[in-house]
Amino acid sequence: MSHSPIARIMHDACCLLVIASAPFLSVPLHAQRVDWPSASGDAGAMRYAPVADIDRANVSRLKVAWRWSTGEKSVVAAPDRKAARPGLFQASPVVIGDTLYVSTPYAAVAALDATSGRELWKYDPEVWRMGQPSNGTGFVHRGVATWSSAKERRIFINARYRLIALDAATGRVIPSFGANGEVDLTAQLRRPTNRAHYTNTSPPVVYGDLVIVGNGVGDRLRYRNDPPGDVQAFDVRTGRRVWSFHTVPDSGEFGWKTWENGSWAYMGHTNVWAPMSLDAARGLLFLPVSTPTNDWYGGDRKGDNLFAESVVALDARTGRRVWHYQIVHHGLWDYDLPAPPVLATIQWKGAPRDVVAVPSKTAWIYVFDRVTGAPIWPIVERPVPASDVPGERASPTQPMPTLPAPFSRQEVRESDLIDFTPELHRRARELFAQYRSGPIFTPPSLQGTITMPGAIGGAGWGSTSYDPETHTLFVKATNSPALYRIQQGQPNDTIGFTYTADLVHSGLGVTADPDSGKADHLPPEQLPLIKPPYGTMTAIDMDTGRRRWQVTLGDTPSIRQHPLLAGVTLPPLGVAGAPGGTVTKGGLLFATGGGTVLYALDTRDGRVLWQFDLPAGRGYANPVSYRGANGVQYIVIATGGGDDAELVAFSLDGAR
Repeated sequence: MSHSPIARIMHDACCLLVIASAPFLSVPLHAQRVDWPSASGDAGAMRYAPVADIDRANVSRLKVAWRWSTGEKSVVAAPDRKAARPGLFQASPVVIGDTLYVSTPYAAVAALDATSGRELWKYDPEVWRMGQPSNGTGFVHRGVATWSSAKERRIFINARYRLIALDAATGRVIPSFGANGEVDLTAQLRRPTNRAHYTNTSPPVVYGDLVIVGNGVGDRLRYRNDPPGDVQAFDVRTGRRVWSFHTVPDSGEFGWKTWENGSWAYMGHTNVWAPMSLDAARGLLFLPVSTPTNDWYGGDRKGDNLFAESVVALDARTGRRVWHYQIVHHGLWDYDLPAPPVLATIQWKGAPRDVVAVPSKTAWIYVFDRVTGAPIWPIVERPVPASDVPGERASPTQPMPTLPAPFSRQEVRESDLIDFTPELHRRARELFAQYRSGPIFTPPSLQGTITMPGAIGGAGWGSTSYDPETHTLFVKATNSPALYRIQQGQPNDTIGFTYTADLVHSGLGVTADPDSGKADHLPPEQLPLIKPPYGTMTAIDMDTGRRRWQVTLGDTPSIRQHPLLAGVTLPPLGVAGAPGGTVTKGGLLFATGGGTVLYALDTRDGRVLWQFDLPAGRGYANPVSYRGANGVQYIVIATGGGDDAELVAFSLDGAR
């Protein structure tokens, strides 16, 4: 029997109707409440709202209904007394009943009236007291999880190294959970871990009476015995740890021999920082696993390095591995799996088939049977270039899907270089000639390798959404290369590896000749090495694996307004960024792509039907959509960052 995620959503909505109050039951059927029960829309990460009150015909009437500010500001933090700064507001709220729950950049949790934006309560775990996190993104957080019984509802927030349980009605910590309402996520790891190097940005997953969490470890942290990426499950009532899955296997566990010379014992990372997905009916948990320690040099960890850069299906009850597929062998490119696997039901050979579609920074979508892990379309091991770095042994082959086709560029050629002006093109060619380049999976080098896609993809953490009615997957992509240059470790450094990446001089861009300006005048900000588009949205027919359409998404004002381009007519630019869209039953796809404008696209062809300049600037988050108990459909998005972070809600004519 097929158990589609949308069927579960509608089942849950029906159950809510049964216990609703009499006044709610008086609302006409077409206006009954529709929740957004997970940060990703549902446990299968479809980011689909089964509401059509806002549609192609009336979307032009959208207006701001309410706004809510986080109120967060920079503060002086211990232990280094440097300023802690809230980062971009990247959260997708959860909406249950009349209440919206959202996490802020500082991992605070706020409950709002979902129809008016009025704040009901706020809880602050004061994570800023530890100082800036070492994850490279600063203070960001992307959502909360909920659990309920007949008697109560709990909100779970994973705030850096702590898992905290809150009473959903009051925002107060639940003291019976763990130690005074929280669990130290580092306490039961297999080796001592520096809490300052352990963090979380994605919401937990709740399955039955378990709350399940991954963790984040900054790529710039490169040392032996750094934090492991174990996935852990805890009892939702007591905080007792129920199981743990080793993403780097211990001695004797499946996959441990893929870490040669005993490197499994001291390698870490290989964590699950991206959101996980859950098939609750089957009890299957899907992990998008990231890269191992020292992302760009693997001479100290020879072998394929399971389960790095793999999708892993676990039995959610026990944490036992059911199946896995490694997307990248012996990773050298920071191609971690950045987004939650999408659980979809497609039409395959005349019958429904439940699949898991895995977005990747490689610009491929890897599609598997959800139960067996068998690829839906062939994935072929193809030869790739060898490494010329001493001690490195790159994998001779890498898996490459035959369908769907790549959704963004996978190589930089000379014909791709920026050509807005002859001078910029000349400088781009000079820069390009200095480094090694080639097709995807060309390894980093001592000379420096231009890699495409770069570290931000391809796909990013919010890249995908899925329409279960048309079986269309929508993918936001970034076209941005990276420069990976390997350097020898120094005897007195703390890294402890033979070679590592030069992350100080890793930029790739062109600008004016620095010698042509005045001595007291710095050159203008760099422009991209390559031509646009820098961001796209692609629609893929998941029944066939074929592309339906692709459009340039968004714009980049810093490029369009660059002083070197004054008077130059530019094509559509697109915008680089991790967030993707949210699709609705009304035939609309809402997305910013990481830019300053919220767009409503027609799901049939990608045409822009409506757009809005966000008041707080950049909208670096996925929108959500729901219908409140007042019968009004809302589109809500987190915008801005730092002092101006806020939620903005839209409705037809601004109705509340």
